[in-house]
Amino acid sequence: MPSTPHTLTRTWRLAVLTGLAALLTAACGGGPDGAGGQEPAAPGAPSAIPDTTALIEAVQKDAAVAGTLPAKYAQAGMLHLASNLQSAPNNFYAADGKTPIGYEVDLAKALGKKLGVTVHHQDMAFGSLITSLQSGRVDLTMAAMNDTKARQAQIDFVDYFSSGITIMVRKGNPDQIAGADTLCGKNVAVVQGTSHQKFAEEQNGKCTQAGKPALTVTATDSDTQNQNQLRTGRVAAILNDLPSAVYISRTAGEGKFFEVVPGEPINGGPYGIGVNKENKPLAESLQKALQSLIADGGYGKILQAWGVEQGAVKEAKLNGGS
Repeated sequence: MPSTPHTLTRTWRLAVLTGLAALLTAACGGGPDGAGGQEPAAPGAPSAIPDTTALIEAVQKDAAVAGTLPAKYAQAGMLHLASNLQSAPNNFYAADGKTPIGYEVDLAKALGKKLGVTVHHQDMAFGSLITSLQSGRVDLTMAAMNDTKARQAQIDFVDYFSSGITIMVRKGNPDQIAGADTLCGKNVAVVQGTSHQKFAEEQNGKCTQAGKPALTVTATDSDTQNQNQLRTGRVAAILNDLPSAVYISRTAGEGKFFEVVPGEPINGGPYGIGVNKENKPLAESLQKALQSLIADGGYGKILQAWGVEQGAVKEAKLNGGS
C-alpha cells in the first residue's frame, strides 16, 4: 500500500463529491449520538448511509477492558479523537454539516462504549494529525491512515481495517470477472498515477507471461471518467480502493450501475488508530477494546452495515503494517 495520507485521495474525491451533496440532502445524522441515522430510503433503494443507531446502542462496556484504561481518561470520561472528515464512507459529515458519520466514526463510538468513555471527534487537516498526536493536543487519530513502518517510527497503531485494491464491474457482472486472474484480455480503467495503475500494469505482465491475452489498461484523469466508460461497456472493470468502490457501487444510480467483485482486497494493508508512542497503555487498552468488539460480533455488524465487511480484520494488532 502506498504511504500517501490515505489511499482514498483523488480516486474517490472526484467521483464521490460529485454526487455526495445531493445524496446527503436526503439523509440526516440521526440518533442521540449522531450514530449514522438517516431518513428512510425509498422502498427497494439501497441506503448510502445506514442507520447504525441500534448497533452502537447495543455495544456493552467490557469491565475488564475498561479497567486497563489509564486513569486520567477514565476519570475524564472522554477520549479526544482527531480525523480528517472528508472521506466517505470512512468518515465524513452528515447532511447537517456538523455530525461526523462513517464506519470509522461508528467503530470509534463502539470502542468508547467498550471502555466506558465518550469519544469526541475533532476535524483537522490530515497533515496535522500525527503532529497533533505527538504534541498531546489529541489522544488518538482515526482517519483511514495506513499503518506503515515509516509512520511507526512516529506513532503507534492499533490496526482496525484492511484496505486494498478492489475490482468494480457493471451490475450483474456481464464479463464474469471473478478476480485479478480473470482480467486477462479485458480493458481495465484506472486513474493516472495511482497504485491501481501500477497494479494493472503488473497484472498485464503476469497475463502475458502465462500465455494469456494482454490486459488493456485505460488510464484517465478521474474516476468519474472511468465510471462513464464502465457504464457504457468501453471497459470491463475499474480498479479502486475497497471503501470507495463499495460506496460508489451503493450510491451511483441508486445502486443500479455497479457492483464490487467479492474477495479479499488486493495488495491489502491495514488502517490504524494512531496513538502517541509515549502512551503505550492507551494503545493497549484500545487494542483490547477492539478485540472485544471483534469477539462479540459488534465490529462485524458495523462494517456490514456500511458494506465494507471485506476489509474486516480478525485480530486487533499493534503496529501490524509493513
